[in-house]
Amino acid sequence: MHVLVAGGAGYIGSTTAKALSRAGHVPVVFDNLEKGHREAVRWGPFVEGDLADRAQLADTFRRFPIEGVIHFAAYIAVGESMREPVKYFRNNVANTLNLLEAMTGAGVRRIVFSSTAAVYGDPETTPIPEDHPLRPVSPYGESKLMVERLLEWFNVTHQIRPARLRYFNAAGADPDGETGENHDPETHLIPLALAAAAGDRDALELFGSDYPTADGTPVRDYIHVTDLADAHVRALDWLAGGGLNLTANLGTGEGFTVRQVLGAVEQVTGRPVPFVERPRRAGDPAVLIADSGRARRMLGWTPTHSSLEQIIGTAWNWYGRNRPELSRGRDTSASPARTAPQ
Repeated sequence: MHVLVAGGAGYIGSTTAKALSRAGHVPVVFDNLEKGHREAVRWGPFVEGDLADRAQLADTFRRFPIEGVIHFAAYIAVGESMREPVKYFRNNVANTLNLLEAMTGAGVRRIVFSSTAAVYGDPETTPIPEDHPLRPVSPYGESKLMVERLLEWFNVTHQIRPARLRYFNAAGADPDGETGENHDPETHLIPLALAAAAGDRDALELFGSDYPTADGTPVRDYIHVTDLADAHVRALDWLAGGGLNLTANLGTGEGFTVRQVLGAVEQVTGRPVPFVERPRRAGDPAVLIADSGRARRMLGWTPTHSSLEQIIGTAWNWYGRNRPELSRGRDTSASPARTAPQ
């Protein structure tokens, strides 16, 4: 299949484009490069475009024989969404409507949607099943839930068949070293911890040390980006094989506190991770751990790269390859940036 990968120049999107190509599909990357990177587009055609541009979307569906869509294009920072909710609803929700309109106009009926555990809010049970109540505690989580509901209605009214994949904390890098996390600004825990360990950042900011967890820091379920990419390809193939409508969690079922992650980073790198404690951030639940049984049953999916050691090891390898100053041992200390426990 030719597959439109919206946001395919980003972290998870580029890794999935590689997985699609290896599976025999043709990824057509559609990305405005606001957050993505041109050099990450290596496995198929590239359209530099914005989902806000309805005419360009329609033209892209005319130019390529698209048979399915994988949708990653979204803003993802929880903290920023609390400060700028309009930005998140406009980009994540309104622009998805444009994509769905273009799909219906072109007769494309398969879409795999990059959703999130943030749709659950503060969990009542752990691990979290898909039928858990949906009560987001941030505009980011609410925007993703709104798109999930849009997909449900487009399934009813336009026969679009969706797979909504709610993943927990994407982490790690391509084992071949070809793709990895490169956000600007970086907001995710592991790359920030690696930068602090390398001396490229003065210190990591640890938001919240008074949560009701074993050591007071938030607990998250970390899933390797390569395992996420595999799940997206499997979900697309499931839809192509006649699957109708799927919602599935993607995680390992095991949680680690922020302090445990920092300890693992120190063990893998052999370097200390300096950090400073800050108050809790709004919008961050204490514990998020996935029940991924449905994805395992329906898609035949099993994480194979998602031990904490593999996640951090591949991320550290990618960091070293892409930071020449790191491999030369230079000290390029920078001001600390905010991080979410994600």
